[in-house]
Amino acid sequence: MKSILDNRPALAKQVNDVAEVAGYLWQKGWAERNGGNITINITDLIDDEIKNMKPISDVIQIGRQLPNLKGRYFFCKGTNKRMRDLARWPMENGSVIRILDDCSSYVIIADNPVKPTSELASHLSMHNYLIGRGSTYKAAVHTHPIDLVAMTHNPAFLEKDVLTNLLWSMIPETRAFCPRGLGIIPYKMPSSFELADATIKELEEYDVVMWEKHGVCSVGEDVMEAFDMIDTLSKSAQIYLTAKSMGFEPTGTTQEQMKELKEAFNLPK
Repeated sequence: MKSILDNRPALAKQVNDVAEVAGYLWQKGWAERNGGNITINITDLIDDEIKNMKPISDVIQIGRQLPNLKGRYFFCKGTNKRMRDLARWPMENGSVIRILDDCSSYVIIADNPVKPTSELASHLSMHNYLIGRGSTYKAAVHTHPIDLVAMTHNPAFLEKDVLTNLLWSMIPETRAFCPRGLGIIPYKMPSSFELADATIKELEEYDVVMWEKHGVCSVGEDVMEAFDMIDTLSKSAQIYLTAKSMGFEPTGTTQEQMKELKEAFNLPK
């Protein structure tokens, strides 16, 4: 069967990177059953042949108008599809969609009529926001890191920037590689527009957002960068939880030491 990836090495690399990250999410235990989702904006890799491809699905409504997405293309993990399967067979467990001119609906164009993730409205809302502010970010990753989700069950960690400063203080790399910290969103219904809107608001200040008792959403230049930020935050959470399990409160780096890191790496916060 002919694939949209055939003879398109740049597009194939993007999809293969998604598959690689999907494998990492599964291996880490962050993607139970069909948990988590990934979308990437592939519009800049689309040629005239793809633009002329006929839909392989009916028109599907997004549920809201997203004016910055007119004519844009995305690769999306499929709904009810498992990350472990996306890792092995990305085009059988994901699809390429085209946003229609009404900016409120889409069609699937390749390779199979796999309906995108149930969190598509949240993801497309994030992409719409990123494009609108002129961001070069192309990827959004949502997953369920055990350690970070566990920490959201403590109300003290839900206060603004409490987790940011705690996780920054566990290891210098977190301060350097997650320089905008971790936003917090109180529990909201998964797949809801309420959750999408709350996430967009947090993205004004953060690149990684924690959904209380649910999971983490990260945006970045590409899928690897989005994954790396979650992975780095998870390492800090593991250091904290390991110290606590050994019976002591970790001291963490001081505010002065973090200020030195900020200046040394020219960090934004």
